[in-house]
Amino acid sequence: MSSLTPAFQAELAKPALILFGAVEILLPGPTPVRLLDGAGVATFDGRTFVGRDETFGVLGGVSDFSDGLDDQAPNLTLTLLPPSNAAMAALAAPTAQGSPVALWVGAMDAVTGQVIADPDLVFVGETDVPTQKVNDGQRELELTVISFFDRFLETDEGERLNTGFHQSIWPGEKGLEFISFVRDQPVWGADAPKAVLVGTGASQTPTGVPGIVL
Repeated sequence: MSSLTPAFQAELAKPALILFGAVEILLPGPTPVRLLDGAGVATFDGRTFVGRDETFGVLGGVSDFSDGLDDQAPNLTLTLLPPSNAAMAALAAPTAQGSPVALWVGAMDAVTGQVIADPDLVFVGETDVPTQKVNDGQRELELTVISFFDRFLETDEGERLNTGFHQSIWPGEKGLEFISFVRDQPVWGADAPKAVLVGTGASQTPTGVPGIVL
């Protein structure tokens, strides 16, 4: 996250100021969604944010968020008001899950309308769970956004040391295709045990069990 610039700090110290929130959602495709929490236009860091996007509508609200505790990572909820069913479907599509999201808080000069450099980047995460609603004929999408720190809390359930799971992550990589006994634990943090040879001469067979090498 960025630190507050002296210009931004000076603006915050004024008795009257114009604050804004800006949200960027990088959905699959060439066009990002960049919305303000009110009317108008704001440009900074080469990005232009608008109060109303012709395709995806307006930003209805942003929930409060705070640092996570224990087994919780920071998260927030964005409320979007899409103008069409197609926009709602695009925002809630399975392929959109995990799209990067960033949230800034900035200030505008009351006289010129220019953005005070530089807005503060207060949250970075990714889209998680979309909830579609219709209230009084208005489409509404509540989009849960989780912090990237949520990755540290994953339990890796369902991971298996076999060729099926391995190729689901690395398609076409067949390093485990002809491996048996993959239920055995791999060796971590130490040299692999030497194989034991059973018998003598041509009948010697490695068992893969630690012991004395004949």
